[in-house]
Amino acid sequence: MPHFEIVTAVAAPPDRVFEACLDVEAHTRSMADSSERAVGGRTRGGLSLGDTVNFQARHFGLTWRLTARITAYDPPRCFVDEQDAGPFKRWHHSHHFEPDGTGGTVMRDVIDFASPFGFLGRVADRTVLSWYMPRLIRTRNAYLASALR
Repeated sequence: MPHFEIVTAVAAPPDRVFEACLDVEAHTRSMADSSERAVGGRTRGGLSLGDTVNFQARHFGLTWRLTARITAYDPPRCFVDEQDAGPFKRWHHSHHFEPDGTGGTVMRDVIDFASPFGFLGRVADRTVLSWYMPRLIRTRNAYLASALR
């Protein structure tokens, strides 16, 4: 199963970064390049334990839908979102927030995912998604880091 981690420095305290990462509108703004929007569940404001949001976005020229649920919530240290429904066989994204000692935050995203379709899904994971998914997370994090300055 593919696994990757992204570490991002953010010049804002952990509580602000935590809240921004759970804000549905901030998320959709950070994913504007893929025309992502919230189309169901909680579509505005901050998410909390048990909340779901249905996202629709365009990737690879196709429109995809994904329903994410917040399955763990420990403010302002970490939260986890997992796919309830969507294109992945598995999607598990844990978000960790640690003070950097200077008033900022070290944000660490840990993501495990797997595509469906057996052998073909594993090929897609290794050849395309293993570089595409980290790029999406880095784009999102760069947006949040800039917005929180």
